[in-house]
Amino acid sequence: MDQKEWAEKDYYADLGVSSSASADEIRKAYRKLARENHPDLKPDDKEAEERFKRAAEAYDVVGDEKKRKQYDEFRRMLKNGGLGGSGFPGGFRRTSGQGQGFSASDIFGQQAGQGGFSDLFGDIFGGAGGPRRQARPRRGADIETRITISFREAAQGTQIPVQLTGEAPCQRCHGSGSASGQAATCQSCDGTGYQSENRGAFGFSRPCPDCGGTGERVTDPCSNCRGTGTETRSRTITVRIPAGVADGQRLRLAGRGEAGPNGKPSGDLFVTVEVTADPLFRRSGDNLEVTVPVSFADLALGGTISAPTLEDTVRLKVPAGTRDGKTFRVRGQGIKNGDLLVTVKVAVPEKLSDEAAEALKAYARAERESGFDPRAGWEGA
Repeated sequence: MDQKEWAEKDYYADLGVSSSASADEIRKAYRKLARENHPDLKPDDKEAEERFKRAAEAYDVVGDEKKRKQYDEFRRMLKNGGLGGSGFPGGFRRTSGQGQGFSASDIFGQQAGQGGFSDLFGDIFGGAGGPRRQARPRRGADIETRITISFREAAQGTQIPVQLTGEAPCQRCHGSGSASGQAATCQSCDGTGYQSENRGAFGFSRPCPDCGGTGERVTDPCSNCRGTGTETRSRTITVRIPAGVADGQRLRLAGRGEAGPNGKPSGDLFVTVEVTADPLFRRSGDNLEVTVPVSFADLALGGTISAPTLEDTVRLKVPAGTRDGKTFRVRGQGIKNGDLLVTVKVAVPEKLSDEAAEALKAYARAERESGFDPRAGWEGA
């Protein structure tokens, strides 16, 4: 992202509010967008993920009173041509000192997409004459993996060991990259992480190529990792699966990705959870659904039946005259604070003994004589 693109961002539009919106309106707009576009709810929707990122970036600025004030002031300056220059109306204007050019990096810190608003406003508002902000340390790479767990493990929560192979902190130098464990200040940029140059009327800054913008250099590289601070090896990470995780849900483990160079922060580990089906239970939100086979006599005469739960069984009273397919609710026996929904379904025997058949025929005759018609009021009768 170049400086003009950064400067022309409209964070109010990204949140769908006006520039005069109240803090409460901004907060509600962000929560709505975050809820609708969260990657955990739409894991394969790239457009939703992009909307989520834009909303988060916008709220980080205009959701903060101080940053919002600075952002609004910056936009007014751009609108009035106060910054001018290449890509801005009116052209760059010289400073009034010793003929040095106006430095665009004094406005943007480092590249806007990397530094965020702390760098963007650091030199414009209240930072003039102060020390230059050091370049942000590079972090390790994010990594992704998938795990498969059972329905019951997902419902109750579990811990799964995951083996990963990739960049990890060097065991000999403990990730510093230095044989002595200490890095030296980069002499090329005096530890700032930047190098500046003047081109006529303009001044430019860029990350120092010798230290990669970190402000430090390894002068006594570790013989094991050759100064990188990382080595490729296998490691086992225990992933805690929270109770109630859904099939396809993506979990983020901050700082458990690949190690950053020379002791810099590690990336994140993203774990996509696949949940296998269960032979008994189905899930509806945090509720568990189960179908229990019963006999006709159980429903007609009433009684008590057993229904399975995730950990044990419960006893359920069935009133006389219960219809086939009725669902009973058992409070608190679902996932987390959900319920168990028990549906009773009549099981018809494939074969009857002679005694049972005679008894059933006798019942059928008594049923007819009592005037009961199972199709009474039915449209096909």
